[in-house]
Amino acid sequence: MRLLIVEDEKRLAVSLARGLTAEGFAVDVVHDGLEGLHRAGQGGYDLLILDIMLPGMNGYRVCAELRAAGHELPILMLTAKDGEYDEAEGLDTGADDYLTKPFSYVVLVARVRALLRRRGGSASPVLTAGGLRMDTAARRVHREGTEIVLTAKEFAVLEQLAVRAGEVVSKAEILEHVWDFAYDGDPNIVEVYVSTLRRKLGAETIRTVRGAGYRLEAR
Repeated sequence: MRLLIVEDEKRLAVSLARGLTAEGFAVDVVHDGLEGLHRAGQGGYDLLILDIMLPGMNGYRVCAELRAAGHELPILMLTAKDGEYDEAEGLDTGADDYLTKPFSYVVLVARVRALLRRRGGSASPVLTAGGLRMDTAARRVHREGTEIVLTAKEFAVLEQLAVRAGEVVSKAEILEHVWDFAYDGDPNIVEVYVSTLRRKLGAETIRTVRGAGYRLEAR
C-alpha cells in the first residue's frame, strides 16, 4: 500500500515515514500543501496523512480541493490544534479521520489500517486464498494452519497479491504500492521477493503469468 504524508514538521514526517515503511508500506513525504495537493491529485496513493498547518496551502483547503475534484482516497488529518470545532471543520472538508498531536504512533497505525480496510469495502482484516489465511491487522500469515513468518516487505508483496487473489497483478503494480517513488533500483527486486514467498508458502501458491505478472492461486 502506498501512503503520502504531507507534514511540514520534518522530524515528525521522517519519523512517521520510517515507522510506516517498517510496517511494510511504501511512503512518500512532502512538506508543502501545494505540493501535497499536486502529488495526491496525480493518483496512485491508497491513503493521505495530512497536516492542517502547512505552508503554501493549509490541510483544510487541500482536503476540500481533492474532494471537489472527485478524489476518494482516505484522508487522515493531523493537527496541533485542539477542540471539537477544529475536528468538525476537518471532517466537514472531507477528511475520513482525525488525530490531534501529540498522538500515539500505535493509534495512528491502527487508524491507517482501519481506513485502508474500509476503503477495500470489507470490515474484515482477514484475506483468504486456498489454504492461505492472511490477517492484515495482526500481520500474521497461516498456510494450512501453520504460521509462516514473513518480513514486512514480504508481507506487503503478498498482501498486494492476496487482495486480488485469482487475478494477475503486474510487477509494475507491485512496485508502485510496495516501494516508494524514490526507489530507483532494479525492478527485478519483485522477482526476488516472489521467489522468497514461494519458498516459504509453496511453489504452487504464486504463479507467473509470462509477460503479465503474478497470480496468487485462490484455490
